Amino acid sequence: MKNAPVDTQSDAATSFEGTAANPQWGGRFASGPAAIMGEINASIGFDKILWRQDIRGSLAHAAMLQKVGLLTETELVEIRQGLGDIAQDISEGRFDFSPALEDIHMNIEARLSERIGEAGKRLHTARSRNDQVATDFRLWVRDAIDGLQEQTAALMRSLATRALEHAATPMPGFTHLQVAQPVTFGHHLLAYVEMLSRDRGRLRDARARLNECPLGSAALAGTSFPIDRRMTAAALDFDRPTANSLDAVSDRDFALEFLSALSLQAMHLSRLAEEIVMWASAPFGFVTLSDAFTTGSSIMPQKRNPDAAELVRAKIGRIMGDFVGLLTVMKGLPLAYAKDTQEDKEPVFDATEAMTLSLAAMDGMIRDLKANAPRMREVAGMGFSTATDLADWLVRELRVPFRTAHHVTGRLVGMAEQKGCDLADLSLEEMQSVEPQINKSVFDVLTVEASLASRTSEGGTAPANVKHQAEAWLAKLGETA
Repeated sequence: MKNAPVDTQSDAATSFEGTAANPQWGGRFASGPAAIMGEINASIGFDKILWRQDIRGSLAHAAMLQKVGLLTETELVEIRQGLGDIAQDISEGRFDFSPALEDIHMNIEARLSERIGEAGKRLHTARSRNDQVATDFRLWVRDAIDGLQEQTAALMRSLATRALEHAATPMPGFTHLQVAQPVTFGHHLLAYVEMLSRDRGRLRDARARLNECPLGSAALAGTSFPIDRRMTAAALDFDRPTANSLDAVSDRDFALEFLSALSLQAMHLSRLAEEIVMWASAPFGFVTLSDAFTTGSSIMPQKRNPDAAELVRAKIGRIMGDFVGLLTVMKGLPLAYAKDTQEDKEPVFDATEAMTLSLAAMDGMIRDLKANAPRMREVAGMGFSTATDLADWLVRELRVPFRTAHHVTGRLVGMAEQKGCDLADLSLEEMQSVEPQINKSVFDVLTVEASLASRTSEGGTAPANVKHQAEAWLAKLGETA
């Protein structure tokens, strides 16, 4: 989404030479900008994406101006018709965006004045590009949040659906990437539902804080015209007008909070993507992705590469980079507005596009993947994964202090390791040589299935718990099992 590199010798760079001053600047400037000044100053290459929000804001502003007597009813009708025609032209690809007019705001205003004359020139009464762009940008971020909220909910539904399907499917739970205790595949997937739920909460919080309307703050000090800021705020579905005109036009913390929330969400998606990459590898063999979400190799015909997951894993780099980049732009700016804030939009547009793609790809992969239940069950029983169940049994049945039980279990694990067998393969006599009180009922807890069934504490991995939680999430997200 970045502009192409500037070539000061190219026709594009010299297209600004010899042009008259931007007519929207008024009479202060007699001649046009230097070529390179025109290139660095223009933002229309990327901010034209704001056209819907700009037209919506202008319609609300015009209605307010008419209400307070700064426009006639006839002028309001002309402005509405003109903006409607411009919106249709843009949506149908017939609008010629001019770099000489710098940005989307001047492009639309200039075209409006060309079409309807004096009424179009009155539209900018009681506003500045400073409050105009701050309003447009808040509207755009708000719309982006709404879209990402829906996508996130869709991914959560897919995860919860697969979790219900695999509520009792054993898999190894890891710590330090070492087999630790058995869990279910459904329990593992629901962990990401919880993470994404918090991600949605952060987006919801960011939306609530940004939902104040800067329009009417003008350049930085407000305006002397008798405007009704509450009318425009309501028309644009903001909760209220911003309280301080300096703050309203100069801060971009709403964009930074949005990027911060996206960075955290991208981190969660990256973790899930990393697990899919591992699970799909031959040493794990836990899942298979179809041709729809894998690619081949140019030299190794047997390869099935989980490229979709790898690319989702990589998106955190650019999204977090966008966050740090904008934070760096903003950190040294004195009040109020500075042109530096023109650099606020590309990082937000870029991060939003990256997250939109990531959520769509991840949702597709979760619905597509096939679990290899026998392989997961096999690995779930490796690495003495029921050792904790043995220690718990010693505490529960023999009233042994946990630290003593931990020590006894460790000795039995060492014995089994020496013999090259699992804990359940030790004889009762061998176990009793370490702890004489052990009886044959101990073998009832040394299977993967028994371990899973025993984890009934709230939030635990017992299949009944997982089924209940998956059904609860699906109900909450509006989808039946």
